[in-house]
Amino acid sequence: MTNATIKNSLIAQLDNLPYNLQLRILDFARTLAPAGVKGESLLRFEGGIPDEDLLLMSKAIEEGCEQVDISGW
Repeated sequence: MTNATIKNSLIAQLDNLPYNLQLRILDFARTLAPAGVKGESLLRFEGGIPDEDLLLMSKAIEEGCEQVDISGW
């Protein structure tokens, strides 16, 4: 099934339900959606890591990434 097929089937089923059951399904669907935070709420952490530590982290990433250990597989 494609996303469009699933959506259309779900809408068709919802159309056959009374309003109160449609609300229950909406509430249930919302519980399935991944929870997250808005980016603005993370701004309070800006500047929380000292510049020296950020440089060390960047260096470690550059040195440790994109390397393949052929005998390690």
